[in-house]
Amino acid sequence: MTVDSAWLAQLPLPAVTAATPVSGGDINLAYRLTTAEGPAFLLVQPHTSANFYAHEVAGLQALGQAVNVPDVLATGEIAGDAYLVLEFLETGHGSQYELGQAVARVHHVTAPQFGFDQDNLVGKLPKHNKWQADWTTFYLNQRLDPLVERAQTHNLWNPKRQTAYDRVRQNIIAENQGREITPSLLHGDLWSGNYLFTSDGTPTLIDPDVLYGDREFDIAMTTIFGGFSADFYRGYTDAYPFTAGYTERLPHYQLYYLLAHLNLFGENYGGAVNEILSRG
Repeated sequence: MTVDSAWLAQLPLPAVTAATPVSGGDINLAYRLTTAEGPAFLLVQPHTSANFYAHEVAGLQALGQAVNVPDVLATGEIAGDAYLVLEFLETGHGSQYELGQAVARVHHVTAPQFGFDQDNLVGKLPKHNKWQADWTTFYLNQRLDPLVERAQTHNLWNPKRQTAYDRVRQNIIAENQGREITPSLLHGDLWSGNYLFTSDGTPTLIDPDVLYGDREFDIAMTTIFGGFSADFYRGYTDAYPFTAGYTERLPHYQLYYLLAHLNLFGENYGGAVNEILSRG
């Protein structure tokens, strides 16, 4: 598609004079807009209805209770293309310690149950967020099992992995038995590409995939691909210490993200999945 002047003129923004392509994630077209009131950030999903961005908007609103996020300026549909306009944030440098404290504030926002008001059906790995009273039920039935089933369908699974997964699944049930787990607000995809520091150093979270769940699930993502220093974890634990057994449970949450990458990118992640499964 082409974001031309006629398309831009339909945005509910004052005098859009330019749209410059920028990087904006794996699944969107992204632009820096020049408007009469300053810059804005535009995401577009061609040939898609307006509700494409509903979960992201809800996620930003939820996270905004506790941490800086870009303001939502507009969302809707133009000529059959979904769009989301966000505040354009000038980036700078900041403190990993303060980032850890900010994530801890997010995790202190809670709900009565696990899940979220909306499913996230965006992308290749749809996530069903039906509310559950029990975290283990949610995590196994609505996160891990669907990825295993998808891997089976796409010939990315084998009997050895299934046997190991069955063992891990039972271990997850056992380790959470009797454990008090709070339904914390989670970013849901907390890797280094989804945080930034504004020009004044304010920690900011972007591109959420929110749910209410075990906060260790969020932290597990920070441990896989790097981008979070020891100061981040120090800031986090100073505000919200981990409970006993955290390090033993961590691989069972890393497994989800590695299974997701196995499904998205193939056997390049097979070895990492096997390594986690082999731990039991």
